[in-house]
Amino acid sequence: MKRIWLVADDYGISKSVNRAIRDLLSEGRLSATSVMTPAPAFDNEEARLLSESVRASGRAIGLHLTLTSPFGPLSLGYRPTQRNKFLPLGKTFAAALLGHLDRDALAAEIRTQIKTFVGAFGRPPDFIDGHQHVQLLPPVADSLLDVMQTETPKAWVRQCGRAPDARGFDSKAVILDMLSRSFRQRAAQRGVRTNAAFAGTYSFRADAKFENLFPKFLDSLPDGGLVMCHPGIVDDTLVALDPLTTLREREYDYFRSADFTAALSARAVTLR
Repeated sequence: MKRIWLVADDYGISKSVNRAIRDLLSEGRLSATSVMTPAPAFDNEEARLLSESVRASGRAIGLHLTLTSPFGPLSLGYRPTQRNKFLPLGKTFAAALLGHLDRDALAAEIRTQIKTFVGAFGRPPDFIDGHQHVQLLPPVADSLLDVMQTETPKAWVRQCGRAPDARGFDSKAVILDMLSRSFRQRAAQRGVRTNAAFAGTYSFRADAKFENLFPKFLDSLPDGGLVMCHPGIVDDTLVALDPLTTLREREYDYFRSADFTAALSARAVTLR
């Protein structure tokens, strides 16, 4: 049997998404979730409910490092910003390439998000990943990995490179492959562990059929690989913050279905 990570991103983005993720964790249909500490639906009560959901199962809880709008920084003096919020993803990417991301400000924000996590859960995160994969951008990567060495020495970090024999062309996956090569090297130099391989990207179009996509994610994934997912239930808060809405409900319904467990069984895969 191959043991893989199935990780739900975005805990904290809305209470309905939180509830859906907790349902799946309680039913043993996820390995873990990662928490957006700057998001509007994350507080001590939502942290308590999540802790209760994973207590019996031993599932992991990570930090979903958030550095893009429409969310705002938790630390004072973070820069650059736009209307007191993080920059949008495109501008964040450009700022990283042009050397406009302030390393000290990045480190302070990362420490603050970790500190907020520890304050809510009473312990450091089991792992760290990034909203919209920001952890892979070189200046973010260097700041994050340096902070992890001192603040979360036992945690691992998500890299987003596919298995070498992964098939099919996906422009998003190709970009993540390229960024992840450098990211893995940076992590290895600092002794920070990463997942074996990554899957879960797809075009978030309205006609996407997740029930057909998910089994393909498993085909080339090795033991210790990770599949990213975004299950949830739509509410007004989610609609106001994120374009990924009804597809979250499709993922949620799929993971609760017999088709999901059949796909795992047919490929001799189990969840960590």
